[in-house]
Amino acid sequence: MTVGILALQGDFREHEEMLRRIGAPTLQVRLPKHLDRVERLIIPGGESTTIGKLLAMYGLIEPLRARVREGMPIWGTCAGAILMAQRIADGRADQPSLRLMAVTARRNAFGSQLESFEIDLPVEALGGESLRMVFIRAPVLEDLGDDVTPLARLEDGRVVAARQANMLATCFHPELTSDERMHRYFLEM
Repeated sequence: MTVGILALQGDFREHEEMLRRIGAPTLQVRLPKHLDRVERLIIPGGESTTIGKLLAMYGLIEPLRARVREGMPIWGTCAGAILMAQRIADGRADQPSLRLMAVTARRNAFGSQLESFEIDLPVEALGGESLRMVFIRAPVLEDLGDDVTPLARLEDGRVVAARQANMLATCFHPELTSDERMHRYFLEM
């Protein structure tokens, strides 16, 4: 099973390294033809507006949507979660996006880079075990659709990880820790 990692901008190398550590073959996805060679895809953190523009520029939006509709598992971390959301709060109206997951992503929900933080929180997908979460100019997920399952919440109740069928969104960066559990969870989806 080859895991594609969208490699247009952002921290795709960190995901690639994590997957290599756990023995999963990877392929950097930059063009639509690369999607034919992967069984699942990670959209990394980075800058969502830039990644969205590059998705459009390289003709990846429709092929990605089609693969996800066909059942390909997809995981968006931070900016990737924003791009997967059907609605983006505090974004640009013309921002290219995949609009796949029945959630609203609120960009920069915690403020600027200076408000970045780390916290340990329980994750339902990991049997309620705690996971170290790194939030960098992170979104939160709001207005979850009926078929979206929240997987992790902050103490104030805001959702920071969710799953809808073959789609996983995390507002934090598991690839910036040494904990492999979220990547392993994605591989089992």
